[in-house]
Amino acid sequence: MSNHISKNSAGQESGADDMLKKNEEIDRALEVLQKQPTQEMLAHALTVIRRRMKDGGQFIVSVDPPAGDGRISLRAIKTEDGGRWWTAFTSFEEQSRGGDAVQSAFQADIGQLFHAALSVPELDGIVINPWNHTIRMDKALIRITLGEA
Repeated sequence: MSNHISKNSAGQESGADDMLKKNEEIDRALEVLQKQPTQEMLAHALTVIRRRMKDGGQFIVSVDPPAGDGRISLRAIKTEDGGRWWTAFTSFEEQSRGGDAVQSAFQADIGQLFHAALSVPELDGIVINPWNHTIRMDKALIRITLGEA
């Protein structure tokens, strides 16, 4: 395995974080799912995500600047059908593919992020890696991944 150097949202170099480096397993599963969009590959991808979650894995989430109330909020994207989705990324490289100039971001525990998404009524779910090797996890898929379905 090579040792990657990544840049965070402040442009600072940091060694590849172990918690994010292990997300390469998710990237590979999502790449296969995009090439072979079958129920079996979806089940495999969800299993890989669940395994990372149970290992204490983390995603990178982008945040919007504080609004008038001074609170930051997770960045949501709106799809053509009007759905609202939080975005999560398996690496800083995936996050940077979006083309936004500077994004504030932090690492979040996968399980906590999933539970938080389920608690927001106006949210449809989470899109992992929205720019490349994507999976759109609606609340049903999140519940399955959490073992609640």
